[in-house]
Amino acid sequence: MFRMVDFRRACALLAFVAAALSAQAPAPGPLVTGAWLQERLGDPGILVLDIDSRRDVYDEGHIPGSHFVPLSAIPLLGGAGFEPPPTESLEAALEAAGVSDDLHVVITSRSPLSATRLWLTLDYLGHGDHASILDGGTARWKADGRPLTADTPADRRGSLTPKPRPQAIVSADWIAARLDDPGVVLIDARAENEYTGAEGGTGAQPKAGHIPGAGNLSWESLLVARETDPSLRPPDTLRARFQAVGAGPGRTLVAYCVIGTRASMVYFVGRLLGYDVRLYEGSWHEWSGRNLPFVSGPGRR
Repeated sequence: MFRMVDFRRACALLAFVAAALSAQAPAPGPLVTGAWLQERLGDPGILVLDIDSRRDVYDEGHIPGSHFVPLSAIPLLGGAGFEPPPTESLEAALEAAGVSDDLHVVITSRSPLSATRLWLTLDYLGHGDHASILDGGTARWKADGRPLTADTPADRRGSLTPKPRPQAIVSADWIAARLDDPGVVLIDARAENEYTGAEGGTGAQPKAGHIPGAGNLSWESLLVARETDPSLRPPDTLRARFQAVGAGPGRTLVAYCVIGTRASMVYFVGRLLGYDVRLYEGSWHEWSGRNLPFVSGPGRR
């Protein structure tokens, strides 16, 4: 006769096997789908961060278990500074958001650039292998009819050990010394008129144009549709667009825009595709304000 003690032992064995298989499961890549995340809602090893500039849109309905992070609460890379924020301030802000060494972070947002800026910041701190962006963000999640809630999870404080990757960020002087280096590919993530300097570009920068040799790859061209479906385009399409501006094996890609925000999308997708990518944090705001060479008119696209 099957005894209760045998049943309990069998359950314990199944739980042990499940835990072992979970521990051996490969970590997700930098991009996860809504289906992948929905299957793992409630997983204690996953921290879902919903980063946005507005709390009200989160309160109207968000992914179950996701924690709201105000965009202003974290000194993200890809901002107005010419250098990365101090590691200590990044660590404190991310720990306050719940980020820990033993958690895999899934980032969602209604703004694709907010998501890529947070991923870039985590990658800079050495946590990029433990962070993913939800493809299409909250907009795609909602459009697919996946569950939403108004319930707010309890706050949790994390414990993060930063392992900074200073090589992920380059300076104007670093670029200026490599303008003739065929192994360095500059990618301008701005709109075409800003890249060419047509009609003054943005009209708010000291000079209009782009860094010599840079190719133009608008960040929006990497998305299916910025407003209605901010998912990334298929991998083959993305790779073809990167190759069109010079990306290739053994080459270092450097993304820039005006202040680094839009360049964070090119940085993320480049890393997703396996390229060696850097971000020029000062971007055109710094470059155009210094006595550095620039080009107006068409270039590589």
